[in-house]
Amino acid sequence: MERKPPAEPMGAAPEQVPGWKVAAALLILYSCWSTTYLAIRIGVKDTPPFLFAGTRVTLAGFCLLSILALSGGWRAAWMNRRDLAWTCLVGLFLFVGGNGLVTVAQRSIESGLAALLIATTPLWMALLEGVWPGGERLHAAGWLGLALGMAGVGLLARGQQGEAAGMALVLCSACAWGIGSFIQRKLRLQGSPYLHAGWQMVFGGLATTLIGLLIGEQSRVTAETITPRAVAAFFYLLVVGSLIGFVAYIWLLKHVGTAVAGTYAYVNPVLAVILGSVVDGEQVTPFMLAAVPLVLSSVALVRRKPVARKPDRS
Repeated sequence: MERKPPAEPMGAAPEQVPGWKVAAALLILYSCWSTTYLAIRIGVKDTPPFLFAGTRVTLAGFCLLSILALSGGWRAAWMNRRDLAWTCLVGLFLFVGGNGLVTVAQRSIESGLAALLIATTPLWMALLEGVWPGGERLHAAGWLGLALGMAGVGLLARGQQGEAAGMALVLCSACAWGIGSFIQRKLRLQGSPYLHAGWQMVFGGLATTLIGLLIGEQSRVTAETITPRAVAAFFYLLVVGSLIGFVAYIWLLKHVGTAVAGTYAYVNPVLAVILGSVVDGEQVTPFMLAAVPLVLSSVALVRRKPVARKPDRS
């Protein structure tokens, strides 16, 4: 599961680029991020989840910062202490609460179900906007979207009654990712989104690894658990999910904006369900088929342009 946080760079208007380049970037993004749920599911069958997630995210962050340093000098991979502190906080929400919890959950629930539940992340962000002073309030369609989203989650819960704990963890993951993304949207950080994401991965990945060590996951790492499929899943997520998919997403944000880049939120859950069924034999229940249009419709409705809240003149 790779749901990348950076917002569109401040003051950067989308640039005109050939349509085939946009289509190629979208194809890369869809194919990379829709497969990460299944890769996580495969990886945690053998390896402990916090160490599996934390070491991979940390390594991806250092890779990204190293690329920045090699291309622009060490200053290109550094930021001031205030921005670093905020970046650390965002990284904890995104990669401990977000990526860490969904990785733990996928020891007990299948990848397609996890992808559908993660698709509720925009709903959490919409709720945060609604309660934030001066935030953007939901319009009628947005409230309808929230209702549809809850109905979709209810259908999934009814169809997967024996996996309530895993589903709860994924919903907490979606909420944590929504909080981290919301905080980042409100910040005005200096530097490129690549820089922010690199340090977020480092802080979040190290914290996730530390949690794994504190709860004794290292005792479960043996020669028998480091299987070829676990190693393949680890490096697939590192290269394809955290680096290639991320670069495609940032490129799309810069050239075509959030509306087009954000379409992965509709495509990835569907592809993840199909891949889980075809590759890993995951069961697609009637409840899941009924929940898919509800959840995706809810995302579409809450992502519509909200009504700006008027300032209080009292």
